[in-house]
Amino acid sequence: MPSHIKLMLSLACLATAACGYFFMVYLGQQGPSYAVAFLGVFATVAMWIFPEVVKKDLKMRPPRS
Repeated sequence: MPSHIKLMLSLACLATAACGYFFMVYLGQQGPSYAVAFLGVFATVAMWIFPEVVKKDLKMRPPRS
C-alpha cells in the first residue's frame, strides 16, 4: 500500500479513536475509554508494521514432477 494512503488511513484511525475516547470520557466510562485509545493506537501501529498480503501468481511457477 502506498505511504500516502497509509498516512491518510492512520490519521483517520487516530481521529476516530480520539473521538471515541472523548465520547467515552463524556459518558463517564473510564476503563472503556482507555481501551478505545489503546486499540486505535494499536491498529495504527499494526498497519505500519505488518506487511500487506500479496497473492502470488500460480501460473508463473514451474510444474511439479
